[in-house]
Amino acid sequence: MVTAQLTPLRVLIVYGTNEGQTARIAQYLARVVRGRGCIATSVDLRSVPVPRLESYDAVIVGASLHAGKYQKQVRRFVRQYRTVLERLPSAFFSVSLTALDPTEAGREGVQRCLDEFSQETGWRPARVASFAGALPYTRYRFFTRWMMKAIVRSKGSRDLDTSRNYEYTDWNSVGRFAEEFLETLEPAESPDVCSCACSSM
Repeated sequence: MVTAQLTPLRVLIVYGTNEGQTARIAQYLARVVRGRGCIATSVDLRSVPVPRLESYDAVIVGASLHAGKYQKQVRRFVRQYRTVLERLPSAFFSVSLTALDPTEAGREGVQRCLDEFSQETGWRPARVASFAGALPYTRYRFFTRWMMKAIVRSKGSRDLDTSRNYEYTDWNSVGRFAEEFLETLEPAESPDVCSCACSSM
């Protein structure tokens, strides 16, 4: 019996980041993808040319919210490649402090930003995740540090020590997002074989 050559799926992860937390999440996603035997490439849209999307089997896009908007380079990327994103399996992850708010108002706030993003870009990803970000006080400029401290104080948070950073990302949720996305790409060959390993067509 001849065993078919298995080709690992190629997953592209593109993102926008300001202080680096979205980059950390993208890199974590890439590690999870590679751990399943797939090929993962993560690209910071500010500094690295966008590779040819048609060379990949799936795309994950990530961005963080600042003043209710995602990074302009992410919005530009999605507008430019929307037809490809609609053709390939794709997903979007949002990073914000608003995601920390468990109330209905907090969920509605994130959803409103997601809806505006979809309206602006024309892309409605089939799979979306929202992750809490971080408060990297030490990496903020003076005015941003002062503003963020005032905001979190108004929310009743005690994380007000600007000499340190606070991280809120639930890494287990990030891992589940990656695993669930991978499971939508190809059915597993067997319980012990990565679902990303599929016969080349």
